[in-house]
Amino acid sequence: MHLKRWLTALVGIPALILVIGPGPRWVLYAILLAAAVVALLEFYRITEPELPGIFRWTGVGVVCAFFAAVYFRHVLLLPAIAALTALAPMVCHLWIPGQPAADWTARIGRTCWGPFYTGVPLVLLMLIDMRPSGNLWIFFLLTVVFAGDTSAYYVGKGFGKRKLNARISPGKTWAGASGGAAGSLIGGILFIRMFPIHPLNLSAVILILVLAAAGQVGDLAESLLKRSHGIKDSGAILPGHGGLLDRIDALIFAIPILYAYLYIC
Repeated sequence: MHLKRWLTALVGIPALILVIGPGPRWVLYAILLAAAVVALLEFYRITEPELPGIFRWTGVGVVCAFFAAVYFRHVLLLPAIAALTALAPMVCHLWIPGQPAADWTARIGRTCWGPFYTGVPLVLLMLIDMRPSGNLWIFFLLTVVFAGDTSAYYVGKGFGKRKLNARISPGKTWAGASGGAAGSLIGGILFIRMFPIHPLNLSAVILILVLAAAGQVGDLAESLLKRSHGIKDSGAILPGHGGLLDRIDALIFAIPILYAYLYIC
């Protein structure tokens, strides 16, 4: 498992550098869309494996609509797409056979939630890329999150004793969380020193620590999803890592933080 994890990283990291760095932007955006769709299907597989196809593909259509609106520079359409996302599953239920039941409401909720959980953060990543030096900000975010993830894994494995949240994720410890924050801080500071996209000041340190915390909360939140449905991994698309959702769970929570910071500052 450990060797598979590193082999997957050795193959994936150079590919990511090529795509985010010098690659055509449409290739990056197509990969982000594909990632959002795969993560959405994994989300539906976790939360409702028997979800009828009409709801599954409605969610996929919504994610595609979010990406298309941003790619073709029609950002003002996003509120309308968000509203239709909430309404479409209700309309689909008008043609579902059988008597209306209380669990239909939960199904409507899951169908709506999926595109917002897996799709919108990756759409925000596309918007970050469209900013000046946007690809460098994406590399910065990946450095902070992945350095934190890796540090948390090894520090937790070597020194972890006191559980962080045994009810949700028995394997995570306070030592791992602290090691993850330290790894994110070191990775983020080194990145800014190599690529000066932001002054290395208190604001940058706070941003790195908030991104690190958001990533760890995202990891725990996905663990909550899986544990509540008795599932270990969201999928098996990434050998040694599990599903795609397992790999981007921390990014999903960190991306909106970085987007908001860049928008405000």
